[in-house]
Amino acid sequence: MARGQQKLQSQAKAAEKSAKLKKQQGHSSTDQKKAAQKALVHICTICKAQMPDPKTYKQHFENKHPKNEMPADLKDI
Repeated sequence: MARGQQKLQSQAKAAEKSAKLKKQQGHSSTDQKKAAQKALVHICTICKAQMPDPKTYKQHFENKHPKNEMPADLKDI
């Protein structure tokens, strides 16, 4: 019977370890999502799309909104 008790303890320990690993992986993906969201600082004034840098924002504006006047902050880039 000793082996039966050891088996149960081993299974419980393994289940706890795998749950801990899953929890850790879940946090890292949410941390990555939060960091990516923080990087999107430029917001298009017309369609509210988010871009990480002004160069990308200017390209977006030129391609998606060619008829609209370019914002003053993008003219010098």
